[in-house]
Amino acid sequence: MQASDDMTDWAGLMARVRDHQDRAAFAALFRHFAPRVKSFLMKSGADATLAEECAQDVMATLWHKAHLFDPSRASVATWIFTIARNRRIDALRKARRPEPEELDWGPEAEPDGADLFESRQETTRLGAALAQLPDKQRALIERAYFGDLSHGELAAETGLPLGTIKSRIRLALEKLRQQMS
Repeated sequence: MQASDDMTDWAGLMARVRDHQDRAAFAALFRHFAPRVKSFLMKSGADATLAEECAQDVMATLWHKAHLFDPSRASVATWIFTIARNRRIDALRKARRPEPEELDWGPEAEPDGADLFESRQETTRLGAALAQLPDKQRALIERAYFGDLSHGELAAETGLPLGTIKSRIRLALEKLRQQMS
């Protein structure tokens, strides 16, 4: 796609993947989001190999589950990074499981469903809170936190003054804090 990232219709690309299994639309989504997902996962503590595997898995999920994306509930970026966050949680849980030869005899501990439920609830609340932000603030938050861009990079990319970027992000974060508390 020739348009800048601000002008890219991610939801439109998702619709093309969902409705027509459009490989070109998927390729555009992959080129943009896969490196950002990998970076996001590495910043959350995953090593490069695990981050790469999870990013690949997230993008495969995007292809196979595009029908589950609902643009009225979250942006494409929010949806993709929620999948990434959940994959990271799954990988951490898997890493904490003992190998079969290390298992003690006796009843197995049941997985803590409360933690999983709470995590999903929080993700849903965050998506709803992000959706309530004004478009300009939401776009900056998504690009800064999910897109891994610095305030300076956002200013250069959007042409807005650095102070405006910082103010919008600060206001957006305050609104999110209020809605999440």
